[in-house]
Amino acid sequence: MLDGRTADAPRPVRAGRGGGGGRTPRNLHPLAWWTWALALATAASRTTNPLLLLLVLAVLGYVVTARRTDAPWARGFGYYLGLALTVVAIRVVFRCVFATGITPHDHLLFSLPHIPTPSWYAGIEIGGPVSLEATLSAAFDGLRLACLICCIGAANTLANPKRALRVLPGALYELGVAVTVSLSVAPQLVQSVQRVTRARRLRAGRTKGVRALRSIVVPVLEDALERSLHLAAAMDSRGYGRAGTATRRSRRTTGALMLLGMCGLCAGVYGLLDGTAPAALGLPALVAGAVLCAAGLALGGRRVRRTSYRPDRWRVAEFGVAGCGVAAAVLLFATVGYDAADLNPSLYPLTWPSLPIVPVLALLLAGAAGAIAPPPGRRPGPATPPGPRPTDGTGHHRTTSSSTVPDRTTSDRTTTEVSK
Repeated sequence: MLDGRTADAPRPVRAGRGGGGGRTPRNLHPLAWWTWALALATAASRTTNPLLLLLVLAVLGYVVTARRTDAPWARGFGYYLGLALTVVAIRVVFRCVFATGITPHDHLLFSLPHIPTPSWYAGIEIGGPVSLEATLSAAFDGLRLACLICCIGAANTLANPKRALRVLPGALYELGVAVTVSLSVAPQLVQSVQRVTRARRLRAGRTKGVRALRSIVVPVLEDALERSLHLAAAMDSRGYGRAGTATRRSRRTTGALMLLGMCGLCAGVYGLLDGTAPAALGLPALVAGAVLCAAGLALGGRRVRRTSYRPDRWRVAEFGVAGCGVAAAVLLFATVGYDAADLNPSLYPLTWPSLPIVPVLALLLAGAAGAIAPPPGRRPGPATPPGPRPTDGTGHHRTTSSSTVPDRTTSDRTTTEVSK
């Protein structure tokens, strides 16, 4: 017996940040987070109601705080929030400077100096009166765009894009690498800025604001160039770009199938959206395009030979997280149980926006992904120092066999993230 517990008794697994009960910490499948984030972005694009958009931001903040990992790039959600606020401010400023659509019924806030414009620039005025309705309309549109930016930022914060590359079909391997590199630019820039800022603090750098920009931008650009060179060397050493055993005829056939399939998908979507289009351009063209694309993916995947170490598995938690986001998007597009006008409040007349119950419940359902997802895996912490040795009642320390003392460092370790 040691501290009232047997040596063979298993130690409880420590839950990660945000709770998680007794579930084993692990990293969720990256495509589950991306599906959830894109579905929530789709739901946010459906409305300009500021109350619902603020609820979307609150849901994103909760899920990111509860389920982000300890990686340096996972702490960059605040940068996306800053970018989103900048977008809203720019949208409002542009709407105030380029004043258009002012009606006699608008509530005027102030007036800017008017600059005359030539005749070929008719319809847009620079300066002039600024109304409350026009400012609110620009703020609502900017807030919707800010929610879309934050959704992409949440996906970059919660999921490692390099892990998503392993589950793409072989035919999309080159395209997947390009998308992965482009998606990892923002997290890498955030990590570089954090590292440079930490180094400046260690060197007692006292300049702040705009004056500190020059001492931050140059090291960040140098680090980005160094990362690109390392990435190129790693891709070259791993044989990226090899055609494998595919012949020229096979490559041409794959390209033709993919091109025809994409044309079929475009025609099918157009036929479904346009009620006056022929019936053949609707569902039949969509199905034919999907079949051609699937055939092109299957044929093109033969020329890429790659293996994966510790592949990510799609489990119940992945289905739950992705389902929460998809359900929120479907409920906001279905407009069942509420008035569709509540999603886009009218500014004429100017009234306080309403808060429909069904969209609120849909967004709260999307926020349930923070509770459904398991706690993220952690890096192994430092070994816990041993406590005082037990005595035998006479003041002498007892000796215990090393085989009966559990290894504290190995029992407390959790799953680490394989970033590459």
